[in-house]
Amino acid sequence: MGLEVLLTSGDLVPDASSSSPGVTGEAAMDAYSEVVSRVAAELTPSVAAVQVGRRLSDGRFAAGAGSAVVFTEDGFLLTNAHVVGNADAGRAAFSDGTVTAFHVAGADSLSDLAVLRADGPTPPPAKLGEASNLRVGQLVVAVGNPLGLAGSVTAGVVSALGRSIPTRAGRNVRVIDDVVQTDAALNPGNSGGALATSNSEVVGINTAVAGIGVGLAIPINSTSRQIISALIREGRVRRAWLGLASTPAPLPPALARRYGRRQGVRIVEVVPGSPADRAGLRPGDLLLSAAGGPITDAQGLQRLMLADAIGRPLDLTVLRSGALVDVVAVPTELADAG
Repeated sequence: MGLEVLLTSGDLVPDASSSSPGVTGEAAMDAYSEVVSRVAAELTPSVAAVQVGRRLSDGRFAAGAGSAVVFTEDGFLLTNAHVVGNADAGRAAFSDGTVTAFHVAGADSLSDLAVLRADGPTPPPAKLGEASNLRVGQLVVAVGNPLGLAGSVTAGVVSALGRSIPTRAGRNVRVIDDVVQTDAALNPGNSGGALATSNSEVVGINTAVAGIGVGLAIPINSTSRQIISALIREGRVRRAWLGLASTPAPLPPALARRYGRRQGVRIVEVVPGSPADRAGLRPGDLLLSAAGGPITDAQGLQRLMLADAIGRPLDLTVLRSGALVDVVAVPTELADAG
């Protein structure tokens, strides 16, 4: 005969006052609300609703809208490249009633980031944080202008980290890695808005709705900071190019034990006449390291392909026919997308 146990509702949901003396469920909810309200109050003034006029492929113009975040005292704003498209200028409206024209300082479709420069005064800037410090389950607050509803605030958690999304500019394709996934509600118009932590630091620029309850944000990290700086200085991002295509591949067991990792990158294509070709890289080579660091996926090599790599020797180690081979490639500049 089995043992029958009768549980009451009190057993299933312990009373907050008994498990946490002095803290009631209502007080806990108030604490959560207090955090979200404080972040909203601090961040909303720095987030603008932006409008631009886009030229379509058939020559006609269409209005575009989204959000942008003031991040410097002298009026630079950060948004998505897909928000501004090929526009040169537009208008930004803030929650305090401030409206100012702006011009596009620079846009980079391959990172989906753009920098705007306000032509008039702007509210105080938001503080940029560091997405690499995020943890799954951490509270985040999204501020933007979804569906044209200015100054909208939603909250949720970091539901996943390390996501990747592909981007394209003409024939050039790139993968944005370390994308932040959140369940904070995002809708059209949130693009370019802020994803912030409980201390009001912006750790992501909201970029896409991947599905019901799933939003994605471009991370604020060392790579994106380099891109933002390049857009401010030069209006574009210069990238290095090797001229190869690759796919993740397992290391042989002996090498996996030696290097303490299981994966490298298999070269599947080398563009004739490219820096990779001139360096002697071949399809079938298993790329193990670049610039002295391990390479375990295509993004690892991609992270090295920014402006400072152009024209500089790049040490690569590959496994070829069971032997380790060291080669030196000199990346060239990636041609403008077209």
